[in-house]
Amino acid sequence: MDPENTAPIPVDLVTASGSGLDPDISIAAANYQVARVARYRGLSVEQVSELVSKYIKGRQLGILGEPRINVLQLNLSLDAMR
Repeated sequence: MDPENTAPIPVDLVTASGSGLDPDISIAAANYQVARVARYRGLSVEQVSELVSKYIKGRQLGILGEPRINVLQLNLSLDAMR
């Protein structure tokens, strides 16, 4: 929860995938959390935004699904910045 963020909450942050194990989130969900993650990790918003952009995965086969972010890869990169 981020009470400082007044933007609309992306739907995938309040719902779960069918399995509940989906490692990906939408780009909107990742961007919604950038400021909070930057504060928590002692990084700049620009540093976190740059990593989010780096880990955008496109549609499968160019047409299936939506662009997304792999949260595990992003978190591992954030951990490596310490």
